[in-house]
Amino acid sequence: MKKRNLFIIITLCSFMYSCGSNSDTKKNHFSIKTNNDQTKFKLTETVKATIHNPKKHTIDSVAYFLNDKRSITSTDFSYEEKLDSEKLGSQILKAIIYYDGTQAEVSKKLTFLNNQSPKLYKYKIIATHPHDQKAFTQGLEFIGDTLYESTGSGKGGISSLRKTDYTTGEVLIKKEIGKEHFGEGITILDDKILQLTWQSKEGFVYDLKTLEKTGSFAYNKSKEGWGLCNDGVHIYKSDGTEKIWILDQKTYAEKDYIEITTNKKVKSKFNELEWIDGKIYANTWQKDGIAIINPKNGALEAVIDLSGLRQKVTQHENLDVLNGIAYKKNTKQLFVTGKNWDTLFEIEILK
Repeated sequence: MKKRNLFIIITLCSFMYSCGSNSDTKKNHFSIKTNNDQTKFKLTETVKATIHNPKKHTIDSVAYFLNDKRSITSTDFSYEEKLDSEKLGSQILKAIIYYDGTQAEVSKKLTFLNNQSPKLYKYKIIATHPHDQKAFTQGLEFIGDTLYESTGSGKGGISSLRKTDYTTGEVLIKKEIGKEHFGEGITILDDKILQLTWQSKEGFVYDLKTLEKTGSFAYNKSKEGWGLCNDGVHIYKSDGTEKIWILDQKTYAEKDYIEITTNKKVKSKFNELEWIDGKIYANTWQKDGIAIINPKNGALEAVIDLSGLRQKVTQHENLDVLNGIAYKKNTKQLFVTGKNWDTLFEIEILK
């Protein structure tokens, strides 16, 4: 009886293994081949691909998908598409091959890059204002003439949300968020302040006038919270990776993302964000500069070189990196500061 049961188990295992092997073998019948095995393409270039069919199966049809969006294929089952308005960064080209009454699915990883190198801008200091040297700045945003600031728990401090008078540096209202959370970027939309936390996988919602907490929201696919900004409809969130997530205006759920690229590679570590005249301005962590990003496709179009600015503030042991961008829309003034800086700088971009 035991031998019979053992025989049945072995037979079933062999059958299951055989089925799995057949499935894997079927996938190995085909592959996607690009011209010269190219995997990196720049805007305005044309992606060309064909199905590699070494076993000479009779193919009935092929359906190509670029990031799950179906593309029209030619009669010879090849793929050809000129890059125009596509999002940049990592892409998946998938093909479903129909042949001999069955089908197989194969895919190939591609990277789309910008076709122009970032422009390099400099700056000029227009004015300086006092700033709390103990503020480990993570988020900065104007509503009218009032400056709102989010601080992290740098050097043993407590994270906070603040309403300030930027001309004097006076903190008008300050709300601490608890030692268990590390405060990060903020943005203001629909009379609400949204504040990220770093690794708690949770954001907070506050009343704009009182700074009283009214709610919270969870992160979805992103693991961390870094920077926030909005265009009046969409909310943009950085998480330290190459992605900037696009959040739903009402639920704050992550709906989509862009990947930030230059003409050479995919970039990451974008921190505090600000929406300025249709572009995303982003601090790059540990860099003395601000990236200007196209929100439609993720192209890093320019960099503002702010080197030397850190040397113009009071030097002390807790002084940290450049971080904090705030734009006064009504007067078109641009302000920047850093973590534990005692100065808020108004600057002009020199293109």
